[in-house]
Amino acid sequence: MYKLCFFVPEADAEPVKTALFAAGVGRIGDYDQCCWQTLGMGQFRPLAGANPHLGQQGQLEKVAELKVEMVCTDALIHTAVATLKQAHPYEEVAYEVYKLADI
Repeated sequence: MYKLCFFVPEADAEPVKTALFAAGVGRIGDYDQCCWQTLGMGQFRPLAGANPHLGQQGQLEKVAELKVEMVCTDALIHTAVATLKQAHPYEEVAYEVYKLADI
């Protein structure tokens, strides 16, 4: 199993989660659509050449974002990351992938 964590604007979270759930991410035993999410404040400054979803080039942007965490089987992790990148509104998606140990 893997854990997929990503940061997404609060207003855009549901469509991204829905796409990942449809791909089979977030299943734990006899449960599906499982995730953990926490609200925080993200910040970034789009540089020259960027095509930002939010904000303008050269200006610091701060936005309420959720950190969403989901589990994913080994067989689906590459599909999960591709689905995340396709469904996410940001040009550069901030995400983390962790290999989980079964103890």
